[in-house]
Amino acid sequence: MSLPKKPRLIVFDVEGVLIPRNRFVFEVGKTLGVIRFLKLVFWGFLYEAGFITLESAFRHIFWDLKGVKFECLIDAFSKIPASPYLQSLFSQLKSRNCKIALISSGVPTVLIKKLGDSVGADYVYGIEVEQKDGKLTGAIWGDAITKNGKLKILCEILNRENLTFSDCIVVADDRNNRCIFMPEVLKIGFNPDFIIRIKADRVINGNLPGILPIIDGKPHRRIFPSANDLVREDIHAAGFFVPIIASMVGTFPVVASIIIIALIYAISELARLEGCMLPLVSTITRRAASPSELYGFAAAPLYFAFGIVTTLLLFPAPISGAAIAMFCLGDSAASLFGGLISTSLPFNKGKTWEGSLAGFIFAFLGGAFFVPPLLALAGAAIAMTIEVLPLPINDNVLVPVITGAAITLLISIA
Repeated sequence: MSLPKKPRLIVFDVEGVLIPRNRFVFEVGKTLGVIRFLKLVFWGFLYEAGFITLESAFRHIFWDLKGVKFECLIDAFSKIPASPYLQSLFSQLKSRNCKIALISSGVPTVLIKKLGDSVGADYVYGIEVEQKDGKLTGAIWGDAITKNGKLKILCEILNRENLTFSDCIVVADDRNNRCIFMPEVLKIGFNPDFIIRIKADRVINGNLPGILPIIDGKPHRRIFPSANDLVREDIHAAGFFVPIIASMVGTFPVVASIIIIALIYAISELARLEGCMLPLVSTITRRAASPSELYGFAAAPLYFAFGIVTTLLLFPAPISGAAIAMFCLGDSAASLFGGLISTSLPFNKGKTWEGSLAGFIFAFLGGAFFVPPLLALAGAAIAMTIEVLPLPINDNVLVPVITGAAITLLISIA
């Protein structure tokens, strides 16, 4: 008779993994009026930009929520959609003899417990909030929000379960979790920021159930593009035609059109989060976005538009055309071909050698339409180098702008 398999501990960051990142603050803030909402956004921006710690950001946020009824937080949390397939995923983890812990640095423990109870989590940790007469006093505390506090929580759980770091798997998306990305832990980055991309053992871009093969110890496998992937990358590649259209009708009309479309898209996304659909825009979003993007605000198109607009305004033709073409065709090719044979880059587990090679070839072909072949070759190498590096700024902005600047420099010294 075989012995039962030793249990493992799966630790999930909550925001950005199980629920949309920043959605809780958004749902609470939108009920408070424009001024208070913008103050919450401001503190969040300072954290995202690295100017303040997460603890400092949330202490400011909850101080600005002073006097708000706790029921408001409960209502806001109830409106947040959980990650697709969450119930099924946790059921499968339980069948694998896994203990599950949820740790949040931005949502009160009592609300995380509701989520944990619904999916069968064994441990839940959040921040503690002080109430008086059912209203927030602005005071918060707890290990989950302090520096290295998540590591303290993890050690406590491991001691209770008589497990070691090597028995632990952490699934996280942002730098606030780097303290629990210990060397012995199996570290999975889920749609991660640049710091987690560097530190993770494996990276999942897309759907949360993609962690199961990693937990089972299976090697990378081929992933063929879905229908949504094809639509999204077709739209991305179509950016190749923007500089061509600009050469015919002028840069500023094209820039103005892109800005208007981006504003309409942003309004459509905000409306979608409220359950309202703009007929044409919402249909395109539904067919192009991944399931994980659909349960939050899909911001990638806005970065895409910003990168193209900035490049058009900063650089003259044909430099802007070459940079945009390399960006649009190279990035699309890298995304489509990258999953077919998955050999991850050692410094960025979310990218592959095959995808980078395909991206380089298509970036060269796109750039050669606008500039001489040697310049296109150099530009393609620069574009793909920026695309594969784990950098803090979105590559939809960095790739075209830096490529345009590099081509400008090469022309000036030629």
